Amino acid sequence: MSAPSLVGEARGFSPLLREVREALDSLAFPLELPGSNEARESAAAARAQLTDYILPRLASLDAPLVAVVGGSTGAGKSTLVNALVGRPVSVTGAVRPTTRQPLLLHHPDDGAWFDDARVLPTLSRVRLAADDRADDRADDRADDTADAAAIGSPLPGAPAALHQAAGPDTLLLRPTSSLPPGLALLDAPDVDSIADENRRLAGQLLAAADLWIFVTTANRYADAVPWKLLAEAGRRDVLVAVVLDRVPAGVEEEIRGDLLTLLSAENLGHAPIFVVPEVTLGPSRMLPADAVEPITRWLQALAADADGRRDIARRTVSGAMRALAGRIDAIADAADQEQSAADALQAAMEGAYADALADVLAATEDGKLLRGEVLARWQDFVGTGEFMRSLETRIGRARDRVTAFFTGRPAPAATVAEAIGSGLQTVIVEQAARADETTRRRWRADPAGRVLLQDVPVWDADAVSAEVAREIREWQQDILLLVQAEGADKRFTARMLSFGVNGVAVALMVVVFASTGGLTGGEIGIAGASAVAGQKLLEAVFGDDAVRRLAATARKNLYQRVEALLRRDREPYRQCLRPLGLQTSAEALTVLASRLRTALPAEPTADEA
Repeated sequence: MSAPSLVGEARGFSPLLREVREALDSLAFPLELPGSNEARESAAAARAQLTDYILPRLASLDAPLVAVVGGSTGAGKSTLVNALVGRPVSVTGAVRPTTRQPLLLHHPDDGAWFDDARVLPTLSRVRLAADDRADDRADDRADDTADAAAIGSPLPGAPAALHQAAGPDTLLLRPTSSLPPGLALLDAPDVDSIADENRRLAGQLLAAADLWIFVTTANRYADAVPWKLLAEAGRRDVLVAVVLDRVPAGVEEEIRGDLLTLLSAENLGHAPIFVVPEVTLGPSRMLPADAVEPITRWLQALAADADGRRDIARRTVSGAMRALAGRIDAIADAADQEQSAADALQAAMEGAYADALADVLAATEDGKLLRGEVLARWQDFVGTGEFMRSLETRIGRARDRVTAFFTGRPAPAATVAEAIGSGLQTVIVEQAARADETTRRRWRADPAGRVLLQDVPVWDADAVSAEVAREIREWQQDILLLVQAEGADKRFTARMLSFGVNGVAVALMVVVFASTGGLTGGEIGIAGASAVAGQKLLEAVFGDDAVRRLAATARKNLYQRVEALLRRDREPYRQCLRPLGLQTSAEALTVLASRLRTALPAEPTADEA
């Protein structure tokens, strides 16, 4: 795909690249898995390159090329930049790091390209004075003092305002007529700086480069850290030039041959190698002009060829997008691993609380809640003699005798309701505590879960118990309202009033919990009789069909309330996993990477490279 056609395709790329950026923005990788930290860094780097380079470059392929001068600590990057410009513009010295803020040098005619946020939009900008006043040495020295302060060297008399404005994420812009139009030099911090922020910034700048001038030395050209970045440059099809600095006499060919072998292994065998001999720097710490003359001519040739510049920009941005697709695939793999780990943690939590819900519901259906206090209060309420014998006759006579029984010996239904509520509360709280402990035990057994547990508050038994008690009271109130609504018909009003609304509601609660499962011995007979008593009482008021419907409604209401209680109880665990549910899925990332590859031109052949 030619440069003009890529320009034409830029609009077509934009929607896809926006999707890619949104997908990357959503990624959090909240778990602590072996590859999570690397995935976070990779996603951040992909976002930065998309914002700092790919989108701006696609929007303006005719903009000047940005050549980033990068390399290891002490390789002589700033010294090289000064030599290429022809005067001291970048601080050099033995104290590390020397380059704290990136300095972008460009021809004065190209200033408009860099004043806006086209290049590295995430960095703030400070524009420095131009260096075109070579005849006025006093002004030049004042400019150098101000510039040195801005890039981190606190020289005496430096303007404090400029020094404060140039923070670690500040791009310093300086016009210089010694550079040709169409090409800018960007002096970057060390790729292996002792300062974490400098290393991060160096990587960000290199990812935004159209071409990379890699500066190394005769005794450090095989260092591991810069070669990781060189390998990335090879994958991105970035134009790389290698400056082999401080080469002793007599070993140039030997070192050049070994370096070329290393470059070829990283798909960079076509990279030009420039050798700078070992020389003694004078007081100005400037290299002699003839030492960098081959590099100067090469850069001038690139700048003079407009078509060549566009071709370099085209190939670099296409390579960046191709590398981005590969990076997204790797990020998708990490997202898939994290999702699998999160699914396992969620399944452990969901399973524990599902078991708790099942156990609560089983306790409400097997008659166990009619044990002890509940059974005693119910028997006090309905009696065991006359009331039970009355149930042996037909419903009409049973209703008459029950009515007489309640009229003659009233017993408060509230005590039965309280006993039922207390028993139910105990069951729910115990199961909630068990679910919480089971979840914690399972999460502690997982490294990622162990870290997430730090954000889960300690289970508060008192708070849970109070919430459960409130929910039970509301359930019992719902039953009372249910009974009142069912008895609103004139046919049922008299019957219900004769039994008492509270008494009918309590009878419905007993029927909800009535069963002989789980009971033994004499309990079966007593509980069974109690259940029959409640059933007959309700049938005497409402009839068979209504009783079944009322009991089903009350059970469903109870189920929903218990489920809601346990759902709220497990919410702290769900919140820990929530970021994973909001981020782009691994499958969606893989699809985006595939679409990006499909939209790109074919990779260059070896001859084209």
